[in-house]
Amino acid sequence: MNTVLHDDHDFLLRPWTINDGAKPLHITGGQGVRCWDADGRKYLDFSSQLTNLNMGHQHPRVVEAIQKQAGRLCTIGPQHANGPASTLGRLLAEVTPGKLTRSFLTPGGSEANEAAIKTARAYTGRDKIITRYMGYHGGTYGALSASGEARRLDNEPGIPGVVRMFDPYTYRCPVGCTGDGPCGVCGGEQHLEQILTYEGAENVAAVMMETVTGGNGYIYPPNGYLQNIRRVCNRHGILLILDEVLVGFGRTGAWFACDHWSVEPDILTVAKGMNSGYVPLGAMVVSEEIGAFLAQRFISFGHTYSMHPLACASAVATIELLRDEGIVEHAAEMGAYLEPRLRELADAHPSVGEIRGRGLLWGLELVRNRDTREPLSPYNERGPAAAPFKEVQAAILERGVLPHGRWNSLGIAPPLIIERDELDEGLAVYDEALAIADRYYDVRVTPS
Repeated sequence: MNTVLHDDHDFLLRPWTINDGAKPLHITGGQGVRCWDADGRKYLDFSSQLTNLNMGHQHPRVVEAIQKQAGRLCTIGPQHANGPASTLGRLLAEVTPGKLTRSFLTPGGSEANEAAIKTARAYTGRDKIITRYMGYHGGTYGALSASGEARRLDNEPGIPGVVRMFDPYTYRCPVGCTGDGPCGVCGGEQHLEQILTYEGAENVAAVMMETVTGGNGYIYPPNGYLQNIRRVCNRHGILLILDEVLVGFGRTGAWFACDHWSVEPDILTVAKGMNSGYVPLGAMVVSEEIGAFLAQRFISFGHTYSMHPLACASAVATIELLRDEGIVEHAAEMGAYLEPRLRELADAHPSVGEIRGRGLLWGLELVRNRDTREPLSPYNERGPAAAPFKEVQAAILERGVLPHGRWNSLGIAPPLIIERDELDEGLAVYDEALAIADRYYDVRVTPS
């Protein structure tokens, strides 16, 4: 074991894993859509690390922006103004939807969602927050409490006032969508109204959801869903918080995923792709009305590293790159290129139950049988039953591609600068790995 891995094992604790027995790669460098380890082996990054490396590894313009800012001013407290933060605030007002005009800058997406919860409660004078069971909003206590997915379970009880609704997961709808149109859950309106009847709409400050469910299945809402949720919120004076920490800044082939459905939230939370993750950064962006409210009251939350000059400089460079080089449009073009090739993969591998995605965020749901839709590995399984999916991921990694995905959903989320030949290279590896998933396919299972 080299010194780095030895010290890593003995002195560090890595998040979201059992550290004893972990075998992390020792990554020493990267460029564009590739990175390499201490042995010099290169990997095609099909995960954008944590779906944040939108501009790829070591983009020269972003690196240069950080270097220049470091030469001027590395850090300053958030009680002071600084140029990169002010510029970033203006750019966020320009690129975010509609009347989202004022930003609270944070060290990351979790903190942005914490700020959104606190803001919604203060603005409405109500306490309940409705979230979704498969949503993920961050690792801090409040954000994890607002999450629905399995990682919250080890940290409960969480903050009070969180109420959950089902996701518009049409492939595995909890009330059995038939495919002839969205049901009461997957349409959004009927399900949310029923919850409000039970909880009291007058008690609900906000509905908070990922516009597109990310690592918990790459679930895109059916057309009309977000519009229906927005309509219900308007009807009852409830704020709509859209978490675009993962999908913002071009990931789905639009600046923001909510742009696909022309839905404007009251609060938008962002991070990751805002500056490609080069320096920790997030933001809560609020409407004019909420911004005016916050500007007139004492803001009783904050962070030492809010408005950090190095982080903001990297975000300014990233947003300018997205504009100057047409990166968002490129992501949409690559998504259009990907879709038919993924359908070819699905045709070739019976273990692929469904593909779903846009731009450069796609998921392949792996199953043991297409008729029963039994998952390759069960949701939230950490024991032996998780082995088949881990085997597929290991095969991808062995072939020099960094995979994406959890449970039984295999993801594709490369940097937005990827080109067609690089996509083809990664898909060829996925094609080989899916043959392993096919071994677990049970042709004998018949629908009940």
